[in-house]
Amino acid sequence: MIVTRSPLRISVGGGGTDLPSYYEQREGFLVAMAIQAHVYVSVQRTLEPGILLKYSRIERPRRVAEIEHPIIREALLEHGLGEETALEVTSVADIPAGTGLGSSGSFTTALMQGLAALRGAPMSTEEVAASACRIELDRLREPIGKQDQYIAAYGGLCGFHFRADGRVEVERIELPPETHARLQSHTLMFFTGRTRSAGEILQQQDAASRAMDAGMLANLDRVKAMGFAIRDALLAGRLDRWGEIMREHWEAKKQRSTGMSNPQIDAWYDLAMASGAIGGKLVGAGGGGFLLFHAHDAEALRAAMTGAGLKEVPLRLQPQGTTIIAP
Repeated sequence: MIVTRSPLRISVGGGGTDLPSYYEQREGFLVAMAIQAHVYVSVQRTLEPGILLKYSRIERPRRVAEIEHPIIREALLEHGLGEETALEVTSVADIPAGTGLGSSGSFTTALMQGLAALRGAPMSTEEVAASACRIELDRLREPIGKQDQYIAAYGGLCGFHFRADGRVEVERIELPPETHARLQSHTLMFFTGRTRSAGEILQQQDAASRAMDAGMLANLDRVKAMGFAIRDALLAGRLDRWGEIMREHWEAKKQRSTGMSNPQIDAWYDLAMASGAIGGKLVGAGGGGFLLFHAHDAEALRAAMTGAGLKEVPLRLQPQGTTIIAP
């Protein structure tokens, strides 16, 4: 049995500029951080004919073409594992899908590395990220970007440059120990209790960018500039400045879609800002998932948000990306 693990992520700044509809015109940049919450995938050959798939449901297809899970189906085809396959694939995660932490990209990178290892040819980090993007963006035509697959594959805290020709350049961001410690102790993440699909919100952005909508492109230009500013603030140890930019980032993000926020999320956000937060945003495409804040008074923020019924999820950076953990 091969067991692989990929981290989930938070988008630190610049999110949305990793969609082809934007970066093919203007080039994109964002900062993302892998966190210590993971998707796990196990793959093994079996003696029983056919394919056994276990994730949030169980499938027993006899042929690859009959697999209902689109990523698993396309990953098997990408690896050339066809009708002769006798295979069991199982997936579990620390945090549910639909919460804005990039679980689809994490699942795809873990699956691609697991299948490669099963064939006796483990993939490089770049190959894992690029192949996962081929599955989700090219084969399945999902209206998503490339950040989830790349941060899951690489891990750590990274800046990603998305070039117009499709290349992705990875910039490792190494923080001094003191900055790293302050980042983790004063950055808090709370689950809203709401899951959602990012597809509809990202489809709106994708369509507007492809139509050269001036407002959408100007919004994303601004968000990209914030991504660079956040990178520079983190490297300089100016974490309060990161919090301030996050607040600007959230206001710009809400302008991209009416589904980005709602009255309850706005109320929680206002409570946080009145309770020690410097700035924050909803992680992911919007509409639900996790609220992320940087605070000058972490204890006051924690008390206010948990008192409002939100569950805190500890935030810890994961330096490792997609990894084979067994055998």
